[in-house]
Amino acid sequence: MAIFAMGWQKPDNVAGSSAPAIMVGLFVATGGLLFGYDTGTINGILAMKSFKDHFSTGYVDGNGHPGIYPKESALIVAMLSAGTAIGALLSAPLGDQYGRRRSLIVAIGIFVIGAILQVCAHNIGLLVAGRTVAGVGVGIVSVLVPLYQSEMAPKWIRGTLVCTYQLSITMGLLAAAVVNILTYKLKTAAAYRVPIGLQLTWACVLALGLIVLPETPRYLIKRGDKDAAALSLSRLRRLDITHPALVEELAEIEANHQYEMALGPDSYKDILFGEPHLGRRTFTGCCLQMLQQLTGVNFIMYYGTTFFNNAGVGNPFKISLIMQVINTASTIPGLFVVESWGRRRLLMVGAIGMAICQLVIAAYATANGSNNVTIQNKVLITFVAIYIFFFAASWGPVVWVVTSEIYPLKVRAKSMSISTASNWLLNFGIAYGTPYMQTNSAEGHESSIDLGSKVFFVWGAFCIVAVGFVWCMVYETSKISLEQIDEMYERVDHAWHSRRFEPSWSFQHMRDFGFSDSGIPPTQQQQQQQQQQPQMELQQSQSRTSDASTSQTDTGGSNTTSASQDDKLVASLGNIDLSY
Repeated sequence: MAIFAMGWQKPDNVAGSSAPAIMVGLFVATGGLLFGYDTGTINGILAMKSFKDHFSTGYVDGNGHPGIYPKESALIVAMLSAGTAIGALLSAPLGDQYGRRRSLIVAIGIFVIGAILQVCAHNIGLLVAGRTVAGVGVGIVSVLVPLYQSEMAPKWIRGTLVCTYQLSITMGLLAAAVVNILTYKLKTAAAYRVPIGLQLTWACVLALGLIVLPETPRYLIKRGDKDAAALSLSRLRRLDITHPALVEELAEIEANHQYEMALGPDSYKDILFGEPHLGRRTFTGCCLQMLQQLTGVNFIMYYGTTFFNNAGVGNPFKISLIMQVINTASTIPGLFVVESWGRRRLLMVGAIGMAICQLVIAAYATANGSNNVTIQNKVLITFVAIYIFFFAASWGPVVWVVTSEIYPLKVRAKSMSISTASNWLLNFGIAYGTPYMQTNSAEGHESSIDLGSKVFFVWGAFCIVAVGFVWCMVYETSKISLEQIDEMYERVDHAWHSRRFEPSWSFQHMRDFGFSDSGIPPTQQQQQQQQQQPQMELQQSQSRTSDASTSQTDTGGSNTTSASQDDKLVASLGNIDLSY
């Protein structure tokens, strides 16, 4: 009911129910809360007076108050990203060996250990260690949550479900901003320990929920466990395990995986040199993840409170809270249009909008210098808010959607881990470098510059680059199954032609005969193999004993009757979409 009210409706020709898969996908998406809340928490904690008093190692700010050295604040923030890069790389061997669901439970356990270390921290060293450990858990979650969602979701709502992962990140950021504004005036260690400790609550709930959720059917097919895959798919589609639609979908997933494996192994080498066009796909995913960071969003998310404070904005905690409200609310329009507009158009519109906002901020600040500070702050806040709207509705969620879809099953975990690790490496660089770009101090060997609002020239330029990259490299993956995306990469030469793609291959037919009924003619060798197959079957049949032949004849009638009944059942389904 809620799905209909929100504007999404299951196509009439899709068999079964999508409600179980949607509920599972929404619950797993809340793994994004862990990263969002942690990011939002540190944003406010670095600006808290009690935190500076307890953790200062001798640095004094321009007002004569205890503070944190730029190198220390950079380390505190950035080591979470360093840990997430490690976690992202670990996610592939974990996810392929132990499954998506079990690996997510392990990741949450690692995150909990890191969070406990942060709560107990009484110096910067232990705090940094805790954030690094928590980062490893977040990094594994950031790969496996979109991977889990994309592998179990029906194709008609797959993009929207994966987008909810980014929505959960924004909800975590908003929750952290609310908690920070409630505790920052406290004069004791509770001001920063309460926000850090609260993240343990949902981590435990998420881990308990994952215990009862099914493994993804595509992973089970990859492991060769067809019976378990059928049971998992039956739970997700609410169809009987013998239903023709479920049997057909499972057979197509299995045939597609066998076809992929026939093209080459599933090693790390093959994510660059494998077929079909795995190198292009890996390059696309890595660049998208890096460009997501280079739009400058985490400059605001990590250091927004400090930046607004340095800019002379009154009550930067409230401004950061408003930005997080905008960030959360603006993700919802992206959920509506990611399927109807498509991935390519939404990414390009978002990048153009972000570029305009950032260049306006930087140009106005440069033109006015230190004059009209009040008006500059209004321009800054207004256009940062509009920028966040464009990011949250486009590049925030859609990058995760694209990178969870474009890889074939055999290397999906490996390719996603590499692309996500590139995101976290850029995240680390931005988190570590920002304090040096926003502080005009010189402490011995340590020096930094104050770019102020001019830093938006950098982010705006990368947004312009992002528009061109999406046009040239990102294929449109909406409204087709994960298996049909393989066909698109084989048949469509240029990304800008991908919107006109119409899938026509049957991977079951390709597995059995070496070609598809899509009008692509088989080779002469394939034709000979097809012609020889009935003769081989006839010879095998004639070689059986007379008793066995009689037995086969007796049972053959029932099998023929059963097969004809199945054919009638499939024909009675009419125009049923058997691919998800």
